[in-house]
Amino acid sequence: MLRRTILHSLLVILFCVPADSMLGQQADAAKQHSVGRSIKNTEIKDVNGIPQTIFTSDTDFTVVVFMGWECPLVKQYVPRLNDLQNKFADQGVRFLAVNSNQHDSLTELKYFAKTFELEIPILKDIGNQLADEFGAQRTPEAFLLDAEQNIIYQGRIDDQFTYGRQRDKPVQEFLTTAIQQAIAKQTIDTPYVEPDGCIIGRLLPASTTSSQNAVTFNNQISRILQKNCTSCHRPGEVGPFSLTDYDEVAGWAGMIQEVVNEGRMPPWHANPEHGSFSNDCRLSEDEIRMINQWVDAGAPHGDEANLPAAAVYADGWQMEQPDLIVPMDTKPFRVPATGVVKYEYFVVDPGFKEDKWVCAAECRPGNPAVIHHIIVGIAGEGQFRRRRGRRIRQSDVQSDWIAANAPGSPPMELPAGYAKLIPAGSRLIFQMHYTPNGTATTDISSIGLKFVDAADVTHRVYTEKAADTDFRIPPNASNHRVTANFKFKQDAELLSLFPHMHLRGKAFRYTAHYPDTDPEILLDVPAYDFNWQNAYLLTQRKQMPKGTRIHCVARFDNSEDNFANPDPSKTVTWGDQTWEEMMIGYFNVALPIAKDTD
Repeated sequence: MLRRTILHSLLVILFCVPADSMLGQQADAAKQHSVGRSIKNTEIKDVNGIPQTIFTSDTDFTVVVFMGWECPLVKQYVPRLNDLQNKFADQGVRFLAVNSNQHDSLTELKYFAKTFELEIPILKDIGNQLADEFGAQRTPEAFLLDAEQNIIYQGRIDDQFTYGRQRDKPVQEFLTTAIQQAIAKQTIDTPYVEPDGCIIGRLLPASTTSSQNAVTFNNQISRILQKNCTSCHRPGEVGPFSLTDYDEVAGWAGMIQEVVNEGRMPPWHANPEHGSFSNDCRLSEDEIRMINQWVDAGAPHGDEANLPAAAVYADGWQMEQPDLIVPMDTKPFRVPATGVVKYEYFVVDPGFKEDKWVCAAECRPGNPAVIHHIIVGIAGEGQFRRRRGRRIRQSDVQSDWIAANAPGSPPMELPAGYAKLIPAGSRLIFQMHYTPNGTATTDISSIGLKFVDAADVTHRVYTEKAADTDFRIPPNASNHRVTANFKFKQDAELLSLFPHMHLRGKAFRYTAHYPDTDPEILLDVPAYDFNWQNAYLLTQRKQMPKGTRIHCVARFDNSEDNFANPDPSKTVTWGDQTWEEMMIGYFNVALPIAKDTD
């Protein structure tokens, strides 16, 4: 459900949280910050069983950072914390990490520290006693304490990362500034900054509900999760943690409640007033009500007899088992721990000696933790000399693509009789967008293809687009409008829609202008989010008569209010890379194939 969980202020709250809910209590607690509070010098064991105290006599200041090993933001900040410890180690500052999540085991924490090369001790806070004493609510949340054991700073480490969005570098280094001012015996200018991150998985109060009709995990919640969440949140999939086990789900109960009530999860961005889509994953009001009731009651486990059978998924694929799996390369691509990786392109010869008709395709990330998106397109034989290189442009991939993968996008699975054509001798181009997550790693991604006999194909499917490559987004423009059109030269069927912009993308709308009837809004995305590249699959195929014009309107936010904006002072134009922009309204259409009548 959280799959790279994105804190996105533009998303609409589905409906209000009850006033006495856990979420409401946590929000109130966050406002009542702990700056000025005195902390006891507790002895607590680290993950290796070594006793540690919060304060020692040979340090002037102590930094305590609450962390959760599965929280995506925590992983982003590990290199930063190591750098800060090294920077201030000889200035009397000691760093400690505290894990208060009840669902994080010692084994998992040791694995996290080793994998992400965390250099500061991790203390295991059994029963969230330290979190309660500090008033910590989220991970990562930092506290700076003086030698008198008083909290003198609380909040964010800096403003570089939030869920699903990041700046190239921080604008405000809150913790660093607070430490420097404390060392210099100056008043800390900003002693509290509201933290951003995952809610700490505290021990939940026991349910006082005695009714046999109470909402429980084994009965209602497990079924809601199976229906909406576990396709991504299960071992080996892109979700940063699993939601198949009660203990894990109960640990994330507060975070689940928050993202559900704010409409951040499941990720769906289409305006419900326009269009009907078969992959609409929004929760019903009744499902949200049950989640709220369950969390507010202390996340009761329930009767094991009510637990449904575990969901069965294809081994490694969302689609039916492929007929052919084509890897992007023969050797892994190395993804660095930090920084920005430009789009990488890989050209593969699948060895097709005859035309291939593809009825289903899925781009499969080899290492989902560091992949934002994959696009696999088709290139003619001899078009490219190099296996990998900057000579390949995104426009080459766009021209005729098979499938794509990004957070929120399903596999391409076409109706019976419908297929895409890969001509004999074609090469496949993999466009890979990597996003470093705090630890150096490698990746070999692939595409799975399922074929159908040419004799069984009644309609050929094409990926078309309405695009503008000549726009110029002015500096500081908060709602810049760009339009593009596509006109049908023959009757066709519309199957799906896939809007695409980059970090400044704000909203996107498709409107069909028919030759003889009133215009129709096909899709309206009022709060576009680059991190969730949703495809919108029409519930019913829609006829596009010859002469129909698809009109796309995109809006861009190039202002300082857009957290993800790389540089609001620059004029922005078309470009492949994330810090540049694109305006493309992709859509899949189908044309009938004429058959010999002889």
